[in-house]
Formats: sequence, C-alpha cells, structure tokens
Amino acid sequence: MEVVVGSDHAGYALKEALKNHLIASGHTVVDVGADSTASVDYPDFGARAAAAVQAGEFERGVLVCGSGVGMSVAANRFSGVRAVLAHNIWAARMARAHNDANVLCLGERITGLGLALDIVDTFFTTPFEGGRHQGRVDKLSRLGPDQGHDR
Repeated sequence: MEVVVGSDHAGYALKEALKNHLIASGHTVVDVGADSTASVDYPDFGARAAAAVQAGEFERGVLVCGSGVGMSVAANRFSGVRAVLAHNIWAARMARAHNDANVLCLGERITGLGLALDIVDTFFTTPFEGGRHQGRVDKLSRLGPDQGHDR
C-alpha cells in the first residue's frame, strides 16, 4: 500500500520508527516531514499529508504529534479525509471496520512504541466492513464545511 507519513517535532521519533516498520512490512512510504526535533507547526505537516490523501495520491496516512490531537484536527479539515486518533488497538480496528478511516493519528507523548506498532498493524490490516456502515460514511462525505453550525 502507498502511505504518507508526517509529524511535527514532538512526534518525530515515533514517526521515524513507524515509517521504518511500514517499509519493513512492505508498504511504499513517503515522508512529508518534519525532518528533526526542531520546533515546527503541526498544521503544516498534517495539511501536507491530508491533502495528498484527499487527492488520492495515497491510500492511507499516519500522522504523529505530541498528543495526536492536533494532527487529527488538522487532517479532518480536508474533505474525504477520515482521520482518527487511536490510543488503543480496539479504536484502530473500529475506525477501519466501521468508519473506513484513512488517516491514523498518534501521540508520541501518550503511546509507547510497542503499542503504537500494534495500532498501526491493526489499522493497516483491518478491512472496511461496508454494509450498514457504508451509508454512514457516505453521509460524512456529503457534509459541507458549514454543516452542523447554528447561524
């Protein structure tokens, strides 16, 4: 599978480990940065990866920051991107099986390496179940940028 990965400075070390794991697992991986632990802004790297998933350049993405929250918020600003913050294997499995999530977000300061590897493996091996879940994913795709806001 073709995968895009990205991080800010606080997620750099975990991103590097996950990138190497994905490559060892047979995936083609493109890293959009960051390239060190020097302070950077997470929206810049989350947007690069999410835009590439949105454009269909990659099937999946993995984003890492300190908590995973910022990357999740940034990625979900892009139509067609269904980014999930997963702190455990069950959340990663359900995000794929029920939500057809295409971007996994993790927090380096929250999730240890062993668990992060298991979460990534689960995210990449769990198929979308379709069926009753497809209609819900279709509804998400139809939501516009101003849906759900009171005026």
